Amino acid sequence: MNTIEQKAITTIRFLAAEAVQKANSGHPGLPIGAAPMALTLWKQMKHDPKDATWAGRDRFVLSAGHASMLEYSLLHLFGYGLSIEELKNFRQWGSKTPGHPEFGHTVGVETTTGPLGQGIATAVGMAMAEARLAAEFNREGYPVVDNFTYALTGDGCLMEGVASEAASLAGHLGLGKLILLYDRNEITIEGSTGLAFTEDVGKRFESYGWTVQTVKDGEDTAAIANAIEHAKADTKHPSLIIVHTEIAHGTPKANSASAHGEPLGSDALKAMREYYGWNEEPFAVPADVKAYFAELQQGYSKQHADYDAMFEAYKNAYPELYTKWLAWHEKKLPDALKKDPRLFSSTDPKATRIVSGELLNLFAEYMPNLFGGSADLAPSNKTELKGKGFFGAENRMGANIHFGIREFAMAAICNGIQLYGGFHAYCATFLVFTDYLKPALRLSAIMHQPVVYVMTHDSIGVGEDGPTHQPIEHLAALRATPGTLVFRPADAKETAYSYIMAFEAEKPSVLALTRQNLPQYAETGEGAYKGGYILKDAKNNKPDVILMASGSEVELVYKAADQLAAEGISARVVSMPCLDLFDEQDASYKEAVLPISVRARVAVEAASAYSWDRYVGLDGNTVCIDHFGASAPAGVLFKEFGFTVEHVVAAAKASLEKVKN
Repeated sequence: MNTIEQKAITTIRFLAAEAVQKANSGHPGLPIGAAPMALTLWKQMKHDPKDATWAGRDRFVLSAGHASMLEYSLLHLFGYGLSIEELKNFRQWGSKTPGHPEFGHTVGVETTTGPLGQGIATAVGMAMAEARLAAEFNREGYPVVDNFTYALTGDGCLMEGVASEAASLAGHLGLGKLILLYDRNEITIEGSTGLAFTEDVGKRFESYGWTVQTVKDGEDTAAIANAIEHAKADTKHPSLIIVHTEIAHGTPKANSASAHGEPLGSDALKAMREYYGWNEEPFAVPADVKAYFAELQQGYSKQHADYDAMFEAYKNAYPELYTKWLAWHEKKLPDALKKDPRLFSSTDPKATRIVSGELLNLFAEYMPNLFGGSADLAPSNKTELKGKGFFGAENRMGANIHFGIREFAMAAICNGIQLYGGFHAYCATFLVFTDYLKPALRLSAIMHQPVVYVMTHDSIGVGEDGPTHQPIEHLAALRATPGTLVFRPADAKETAYSYIMAFEAEKPSVLALTRQNLPQYAETGEGAYKGGYILKDAKNNKPDVILMASGSEVELVYKAADQLAAEGISARVVSMPCLDLFDEQDASYKEAVLPISVRARVAVEAASAYSWDRYVGLDGNTVCIDHFGASAPAGVLFKEFGFTVEHVVAAAKASLEKVKN
């Protein structure tokens, strides 16, 4: 290691330690220990700090997101525009240096990380996206898609199950351009990893089908560089590089748990200065270090310029491919798709999961960049894109993905695919198993990534599979997640409108779809775009009672309105396919649909009542289920648990009586 490189590493270490110290909060140990590895990687990465969104760049994921000051120090030094003032404001209100890296908030951060393990899975998704996009667009002499995906992880990430799920799939798929650098410092918050984590990680990854290398000394930048080059040369297998480091190297807290998640303290920081012979002021970047990074920038600019020249030649050589490239990166749906009469052609009773499968295949005719699949449930979820092939080690052109029974990894991988660019990512399982993938869906929402979650078997209509497979609280939990659209359509037309909105949204969407057949309604229509609308109104548009429902229970309120009318009670039927969208409408629209003057109301949904309280008011009733289900045919369950027209009518009358009294 030359002198200036060592000085640059020392600069990274002190920027990280001083920022944590100033904030009196953070994780200094890993940034200090992993600085040599991080600089070695970033030096040779293909990236351009002057254009963080350059399509040709390598992707870097800091899976160990608690070590955010390592990434912020690199972003500052490499010239991404992150000022020294932002480093000084680490973890403070309004800063560009939050406690964990956040996509869309800090230039150069490729994905939000923090929840351990998800960064690894997201990186797997990015590597999958790179492989498929390269197969689709590259031509001899024109590698328009040709990058590596790197992830830096610690011990904690590799204890999380999602990392194992994703690594297993990555090995199966032979993602040779995925490289995971493992900071093996053997320390977590409670102490040594020996307390709970003594497996041979290298052998585990070898069994997954990864190439595994070990660097015994995390200070040996030459060995680290050689390991990275060896990993890049193996294009058939993903690579794990285990780098043995010392947490908080060069400080009195080296190799101790206290260095993991708390500031070093002034005394330890002073001792660190003595160890490294560092006489600079806090947050200082020596002039020769600045010059060193400026010189590196010249090489990155040339890489970018060479790529742009190649891409310009590609546009001329393959104009049709270039046009397709633009279409694949267009976020708006094709107008022709939205005008296709097949979107709204269903007339017979049909389960919305069946309709969903038909629609996905119709969308795929217009959107060849649909990329996704199911967690081993495609025949039940109806999510296979027919004739589009399956993505695999031997077929990078496949649009379908066999995720295996890995719900959490599946969702996190879809985040990576969506973040990479060029795709509309979707994934599928049963609604009850959103419990397994919810943390990744939450990151979709935080990052405003429009991953589409196709969740079928949406109620006790699952039937004989019993309470373990019958979602109860799940719709309420999903609706409570900020920045997420939850659709539960009542028929084929509402399902089509839901898909249009989902694929055009700038946030994730969940489609909750039925196993059982539902009727088709003449009245369903574009009102679905507003989340809730009047499906069938009372006589003279003056209802005595409002009946509202989503999904399969719209049939109940529709029929209940007819029965009430026969008894001289006027009922308005409101379909609510997306409560989130309805809440976004202006006050006048919501008043037109749910007038305050009509206090008698009933909400019906075969799920928890939690989502409906704000609509029914103090005088309203709910016909919902706030306990677990049972194993029996769906029809029996709906009857036994009160999802009948008679029960809805009785609830309406009871609400009217409360208003009267």
